[in-house]
Amino acid sequence: MRLAYGVNGYGRGHAMRVRALLPELGRRHELLLLAGADAYDALAPDHATVRIPNLRYYYARPGRLSVWQTLARNTPMAMDLWLGGAGVEMVADALRAFRPDIVLSDGEAFVLRAAERLGIPRITLDNVAQLAYCQLDLRGYDRFDGWLNGLGYRLLLGRPERIIIASFFSAPVLRDGIVQIGPIIRREAADVIPTRGDYLLVYISKEGEYTQRVEQALLDAGLPARIYGAPRRGDLRHLTFKPLANRPFIDDLAGCRAVFGTTGNQLLGEVIHYRKPMLAMPIDCMEQRLNAIMLERMGVGRMIRPAELTGAAIRSFAEAEPEFLARMPAQRRDGLAEAISAIDACIAELTADRPVTRLNSDPAALGGAAA
Repeated sequence: MRLAYGVNGYGRGHAMRVRALLPELGRRHELLLLAGADAYDALAPDHATVRIPNLRYYYARPGRLSVWQTLARNTPMAMDLWLGGAGVEMVADALRAFRPDIVLSDGEAFVLRAAERLGIPRITLDNVAQLAYCQLDLRGYDRFDGWLNGLGYRLLLGRPERIIIASFFSAPVLRDGIVQIGPIIRREAADVIPTRGDYLLVYISKEGEYTQRVEQALLDAGLPARIYGAPRRGDLRHLTFKPLANRPFIDDLAGCRAVFGTTGNQLLGEVIHYRKPMLAMPIDCMEQRLNAIMLERMGVGRMIRPAELTGAAIRSFAEAEPEFLARMPAQRRDGLAEAISAIDACIAELTADRPVTRLNSDPAALGGAAA
């Protein structure tokens, strides 16, 4: 069967989730990957990938979302999506050439719109759908912002036939056709046995989030730290700055005492998998705030805003490590197996009355994707 897989390119979390699924999907299906921005950069070195347009957030300054810039600079692409412009047509051309039986999307709108135009059944698999299709216990401004983000998600991605939500937490769903699964842990990460070191693992999703305040707080905390995502390399007293790389990051995450950083859902799933407490500092977007709120409610971490960050706050978090560990879930979910099972079930339902293309390529040669 032919499966086209669109990947949202804002940040690396979408791509990391997809990388975890590709080996098994590649054995079962003939794949076409389509991705933009960060996801293209993460996937293209190892998998043939079609570059496509990508919506993104814009920030007035580090840590502060600019609603005006985000709306203004994304408006041309949003109009392209809604009116079926050049971007949608380019993706539609790629789909026509590949002739997929199913389109799968990790938060990627152009592939879904092109598939809708061509009458191809659509499945989404991401975590952001929680804002659109789950009943979330949010309060104050977050409640309004969550509703607004959910509305934006539905407007951009349309109404796919099936929705799979992968997340480290669950919530009541608001419609039929939705399946909730656990976080999808990469096999190379799942195979690593966690240990407890003496250092903090620091992950910053965008270089601009690593501010002077963050660095000063880490210096004042006095704890050894291995830092990923900062715009520098080498050592500064007890801080070690490292380049982004999959295996070193996994090893450092599995071996740390605790984690401090921004709050992508995929990262938090791996943090909880390794039973590491987290000091969660979300960037200024609702999805990351939701993740940090839920982490804190689970009692396995603490949420902190950039303006509250100090060395004393980091030390206080580290001293509470035993309390966080005592609340860690006793059972780990195999989100990867759950995802494959859910995708198989959705495909079976959506293709029951449709002729499908059987895989006629050598699965070993696919390596997860074919353009």
